Amino acid sequence: MAYQAVIGLEVHLQLRTRTKIFSACPADYHGAEPNTFTDPFTLGLPGALPTLNRGAVELAMMFGLGLSCDVSGFTQFHRKNYFYPDAPKNFQLSQYDRPIARDGHLDVDGERIRIKRAHLEDDAGKLMHPTYAPYSLLDLNRAGSALIEMVTEADIVSAEQARAFLESVQAIAQALGVSDATPEEGKMRCDVNISVHKPGEPWGTKVEVKNLNSFRSVARAIEYETARQARVLDGGGRITQDTLGWDEGGQKTFLMRTKEGEADYRYFPEPDLPPLDITPEWIEQVRARMPELPAQKRGRYLAAGVRAADAGVLSHDVALSRFYDEALGSSPAPDAQKLANWLLTNVTGALAAQEQTLAQTSLKPAHLASLVRLIDADTIGGRVAKDLLGDVMEGHDPETLVQERGLGVVTDTAAIDAAIDAAMAADPTTVEKVRGGNAKALNALFGPVMKATGGQARPDVVRARLQAKLGL
Repeated sequence: MAYQAVIGLEVHLQLRTRTKIFSACPADYHGAEPNTFTDPFTLGLPGALPTLNRGAVELAMMFGLGLSCDVSGFTQFHRKNYFYPDAPKNFQLSQYDRPIARDGHLDVDGERIRIKRAHLEDDAGKLMHPTYAPYSLLDLNRAGSALIEMVTEADIVSAEQARAFLESVQAIAQALGVSDATPEEGKMRCDVNISVHKPGEPWGTKVEVKNLNSFRSVARAIEYETARQARVLDGGGRITQDTLGWDEGGQKTFLMRTKEGEADYRYFPEPDLPPLDITPEWIEQVRARMPELPAQKRGRYLAAGVRAADAGVLSHDVALSRFYDEALGSSPAPDAQKLANWLLTNVTGALAAQEQTLAQTSLKPAHLASLVRLIDADTIGGRVAKDLLGDVMEGHDPETLVQERGLGVVTDTAAIDAAIDAAMAADPTTVEKVRGGNAKALNALFGPVMKATGGQARPDVVRARLQAKLGL
């Protein structure tokens, strides 16, 4: 009988604050020289006292509301004591038994994943281990940055579901503006708790896989660890409650340490920070500032006639959805689905080929909307529109380009008939095949006619005229 996985996630998001969570030290350290964004409190110097960042609290409240959590009216920070080089204070300030948010949920592909809690804490520094060197390097720029840690219930059952959940969390964080949520920059990290059991049997002993910094790594670690635990149990062994790391090169987990319990951290209330009262009025002020969530965007796009798959892609990408909304809001409004097609297929394809983002081009939402309207009005054909896209992405108005270059659709049936006659005269063999009943051979004549008209003839008109001339 196959084993079933039981998976819970701990997701760490670096909050988008100007300063660190407990000091006035700037938090925008990315790309800076090591150990240049520090301050007395971050370094744990004697006498340095914490000051709570109000902006971090409000971002955490907003994130909790975005996950349908209850925001706590009373919360408190505790010291989580441990000794490690990346924590100069020898403790982390976290919210132990009074998290800022709890009891939320997120629906992913029709399945509800419960959110146990979300709490604020300060980040640790970063240790680097040069290959073959007898030492490690420590960068404390990250230490003290504002983090929110979100913990799920063990409701996830597969690697695919875990990845989809993380993508949804990322989309919510980015849509709300609470975090950049970029795993490649370390602004979104994930720990996985996983156990396996056979159907109808009690859950097995869980292990924790730490510091996974990409969604792909999360999925692969879950797949590997599920298979490993099954092999151990089938071989008569037992699973111990360990903390594991993930070897990206070897695509396997490795033992880091035996899992600590809560008692090992000797939690106690932070004496230098008073408890925090969060009033209902404050919560509503934060709620009123919340932008549209991805699920709300998706519903709006579906109502406008966009296909479900395209609505999902648009609603999960802040830059794409912002661009799309502005283009759709132009007057007169273009067809919603056709606009989505052009943005998600033609534009993103061109961006990928040029290794660019939307922000790096001069493409204007109004110009893309205009291009779609020109096609819809039969002013230009699809081929001409694709030829124009490069210029449009450089900031040129498609209507002006069409006028200046005389690219309007050929409506002169005499010109189309002349092109058809020339194509038939040049390929009598195909003409005989078509007249002999091979209707598919018509495509061999269609291409030359479109080429002769510069791609400006309407394909449906060309096909109809061809069929008429060939007696179909």
